[in-house]
Amino acid sequence: MSQAKGLLSQLFDDAYRRRVRLALLTASGNTPHWQHQGLKASAALQPWLNALGAGGGTPLLDALEQAAHWLTLRQKQHPTEQQRLLLLTDGRIKALPVVPELSCPSLLIDIEQGPIRLGRAVQLASALGAEYCHIESLTRVR
Repeated sequence: MSQAKGLLSQLFDDAYRRRVRLALLTASGNTPHWQHQGLKASAALQPWLNALGAGGGTPLLDALEQAAHWLTLRQKQHPTEQQRLLLLTDGRIKALPVVPELSCPSLLIDIEQGPIRLGRAVQLASALGAEYCHIESLTRVR
């Protein structure tokens, strides 16, 4: 989880410097929750990031459906805006869901760690038509 937090912190810092807008949707517990929606990146994200934990159920399909819907609406409201979806997940889902079509380039970063890896994030990336990357390959580059 510390690698994922470090990656998100860097992403927030880069977004702040470039003055880009972010939408941040978390999928933990029973329902997805919007943390930040189409606003410029700011220091206000840091307390959320510091409190971020792991574990429990993941309403991943609901989150993907909400994200797809939000991206479609956002594209209609801001047709010249470039959109990208970044999905951080350990892929620990019971079964691969039928996923919604995403209207923008997407990258799935697999944060699954440990000696036994299920590898479902690769399958999820394929189903989403997203580029796949394991977080360890990002940390090796630095």
